[in-house]
Amino acid sequence: MKLNKQINFICATAIASAFATLVSTPGWAQEVAQTSAPVATPTAPATPAAADTSKITDQIQTVIVTANKRHEDASKVPLSISVIGGDELAAQHIDDFASVTRSIPNISFSGGGGGGNAGNGPGLSNIQMRGISSSGGMSTVGVYLDDVSMSAGNVYSMGTAEPKFFDIDHIEVLRGPQGTLYGASSMGGTIKFIANQPNLKQNETNIDFDVSSTEGATGVNHTETGVFNEVLIANELALRIGVEQAHKSGYIDQVSPDGTSIIAKGINSENDQVARIAMKWSPTRNLSITPQVYFQQVTTGDIDVSYLALADGTTLPENETPKLVREPGKDVIIVPSLTLNYGTDYGDVTAVSSYFKRVFNRTQDGTSVNSGYLGTLVSPSYPALADIVSGLPSAVFLNNEITQFSQEIRMASKPYDPTVSPFTWVGGVYTSTMNTNIIDNEPVYGINAAFAQFGGSPNNPAYFSPAYANAFPNDNSYFAHRYFNDKQNSIFGEANYYIIPSLHFTAGLRYLHATDSFMRIADDYFALSTQQPVGPIVNPETTSSANKLTPKFAITWEVDPNNTLYASAAQGFRVGGANFLLPEPYCGLASNPLSYNPDTLWSYEIGNKSRFLNNTLSVNADLFYIDWKNLQQSITDTTCGYAYNTNVGSATSAGGEIEIKYKPTKHIVLDFAGGVDHAVLADNDAASEVTGAVKGATIPGVPKFNAALTSTYNFEVNDDVIGFVRSAAHWTGPSNGALDPTNPDYQRPAYANVDLSTGFSYQLYDFSLYVRNIANSQKIIQRPEVQYTEGEVYRMTPRTIGITFSARL
Repeated sequence: MKLNKQINFICATAIASAFATLVSTPGWAQEVAQTSAPVATPTAPATPAAADTSKITDQIQTVIVTANKRHEDASKVPLSISVIGGDELAAQHIDDFASVTRSIPNISFSGGGGGGNAGNGPGLSNIQMRGISSSGGMSTVGVYLDDVSMSAGNVYSMGTAEPKFFDIDHIEVLRGPQGTLYGASSMGGTIKFIANQPNLKQNETNIDFDVSSTEGATGVNHTETGVFNEVLIANELALRIGVEQAHKSGYIDQVSPDGTSIIAKGINSENDQVARIAMKWSPTRNLSITPQVYFQQVTTGDIDVSYLALADGTTLPENETPKLVREPGKDVIIVPSLTLNYGTDYGDVTAVSSYFKRVFNRTQDGTSVNSGYLGTLVSPSYPALADIVSGLPSAVFLNNEITQFSQEIRMASKPYDPTVSPFTWVGGVYTSTMNTNIIDNEPVYGINAAFAQFGGSPNNPAYFSPAYANAFPNDNSYFAHRYFNDKQNSIFGEANYYIIPSLHFTAGLRYLHATDSFMRIADDYFALSTQQPVGPIVNPETTSSANKLTPKFAITWEVDPNNTLYASAAQGFRVGGANFLLPEPYCGLASNPLSYNPDTLWSYEIGNKSRFLNNTLSVNADLFYIDWKNLQQSITDTTCGYAYNTNVGSATSAGGEIEIKYKPTKHIVLDFAGGVDHAVLADNDAASEVTGAVKGATIPGVPKFNAALTSTYNFEVNDDVIGFVRSAAHWTGPSNGALDPTNPDYQRPAYANVDLSTGFSYQLYDFSLYVRNIANSQKIIQRPEVQYTEGEVYRMTPRTIGITFSARL
């Protein structure tokens, strides 16, 4: 009955929303008439044609990728690549990183920061690939929006930047180290979001609506998208503008500390605003200039984490939390760039100037780590005061800002032509400067008043120990400003030598010079120590530098036009960095390392890319082995909660991936993608610093396997209508969320989910009905312990039923 109500409500809402928008659009009827008219002159921009049932083909289509910084057939690239087209993202209703990781082999996500300290939700996850998982240092997976790097460090206060899947042509997932062409921080692989470019030939107006209802949510989810492409000068100048707004209703409720009443419903709501404007100017056949700006703002009411129980152990219903302080966030990304392409007789020159800025302001509930700890320091003579202090609400205000300027200039040779040269090549230079600022304020509301109530002060050792003068100004327990600066300069190149037309050898090399600096200013109680009982504490700027040559080798044999075999060996690399000295007496350490070194790995891979049965069956498969040395990891001191980065031994990762696409008839498409990974520590070097870090221990955050099976049935209703029915099943294997067996996140279970959708296309319009997480699985899949709060859990988003409408005018 409840499902029927959900379906009826969202259908009515979607139809009303679509109708209201269309009839309120000025000149809509006139524009439809214009797009249906024939082209008057050869110089006028073309207009979209009506849907044609001939688009249902009986063969698998060729996929063009930019993995090697040139346009190539994916089946000929000696690299394990997964590609999801923008249409496929929409068809499968994949709208976030978590959904992507369930659909692609050997890629996974964990709550960001050390031990999941950043939480789970938009912009809070770290991405892992092929077992290369690290909570410290720079990221291990590179993230690119077109040619613009959005990669940054693994820090406790935020996760990987997550561009929305907005006006996307396709996503390329490149597995294995990509150090030669993409530099440091692509040790595990690289994810590239390739946006749709301005169309110089054809006007476009694309409108999309999505309305859905999530089980247990407070309201309706909705997304409205509009993309407009206008040809200003036929075949020379075009402008593309896109906007999107979205609202996701929350499904986690905040309850009172005793669990007897609901304080607020659906606190983990999300509101998104996305905009992109791009212009392409091609004044000559060989030259194009593309300036563009991408803007994204994600505002969340809270993280997607709930509690298992109340403080007294009473079990809570699913998706409820008794937290005292809500954890909202506002994540803003701005990416302007300028791309110049110039074709010469010798090759194509590309210059990319870009700027990436991310401002992520958020709040965490610090009651457990701050108030709970401070209560234990109250004198035993005042037990009532200790109870009050332990229960005071505490917030952790985090202001994160990343800015990066980068410039790349490269030249790629013309495609291979045996009559011209046995070589093809690409080479270039890259420079970037990235600044990261993290400001941390942690008030404990009412702590000074609580002591005054008992006639004392937290500055008095008779009430509180250790006590420092003016340790809690304005109730603030901690202030810190951390500043990171990373500069990189690189020269890179990659060449292919064709021994014979069907056999070629690849060699690549990147030379990197990196300089990193770190500085910290800290004050208030948790920054002070017996060595410096009065703040502020200034950790002077420390600087480190590294020079690295990153090679790559591969051999590719095109056995025939439908079968390619390859083998490769490539090195991955991350720069090192600096730490600050942890304060005593809280941490109980004589010292901690003030810097950490680079880490490196070698990856070895063999694979095939084949097509059979008259191009109706494709099989891409590979095996890999990775040897990872001098791991960078974030180590948390269990006595005080502070973390630092260090190098902790070595690890290995071995496994494989397979992707199969089969079209037994032109109406049926079957897709299977699966991966297995055995990623473990290779020695005991870290055991003295990290509990559980012994030889053979599973690297955290790496599922033993994952798989996805998608089946689609396309059918022709008549000459104008094409229908489809689609199902998608996903399996994620068990993993460990931590090395320490006593950590609640140590064992993550295997889980699965199934999505269904159906719909039809009529001329220029598409309609679909979908169900995500059809079984409404609420299995606990991660326990992130945000700010070390016990009993926090992360589940899949509950069952969501929705309807979509799209118009291509």
